[in-house]
Amino acid sequence: MTSSGTAEPAILGVTELTSDPELGARLVESAHRILADLVREGAALGWVEPPSRDEVAELLGHVVAAVQAGDGALRAAYLDRRLVGLGYWLRYVRPTHRPHADLEKIAVDVAVQGRGVGRALTAALIADARRAGVEILTLDARGDNSDALRLYRSLGFTEYGRLPDFVAVGERRYDKVFYMLDFRRQG
Repeated sequence: MTSSGTAEPAILGVTELTSDPELGARLVESAHRILADLVREGAALGWVEPPSRDEVAELLGHVVAAVQAGDGALRAAYLDRRLVGLGYWLRYVRPTHRPHADLEKIAVDVAVQGRGVGRALTAALIADARRAGVEILTLDARGDNSDALRLYRSLGFTEYGRLPDFVAVGERRYDKVFYMLDFRRQG
């Protein structure tokens, strides 16, 4: 239980998801619901319009293949066997960048935001990156996403750059903020 008395999420990886046929089968549908709802609400997840179910299925297929090849990690957060969040990182493709990975998405259902799901997902993905021998874990976020930026800083990420007015959503422009967690400098 958290200090607010609510249950903590179960954070599952690909192995647990694929070993439970019920969870695995519902993953695409549930992930699509979460991602589409968040994008509709204006979340900074890389889409301007909500993604289709097929786009989410293709994305998850790509991530799962990377995880199985040792080039990524996928985590899913469940409360009462219901998917409430997901996130993943992928190694960089360029040979000179292979020691490093990029945290590409952390998505938490609006209904459970503020209950520690994003923190639990991100912490699990950081631990996965350490175990995988990642040297530097990077991410980028939209500059107006202050809750996410605060979370990343609290978990040890530091800002290393910013592109002003880089992200375009219709006529609106937002900064793109770059963060890194350098495991080489940690004990």
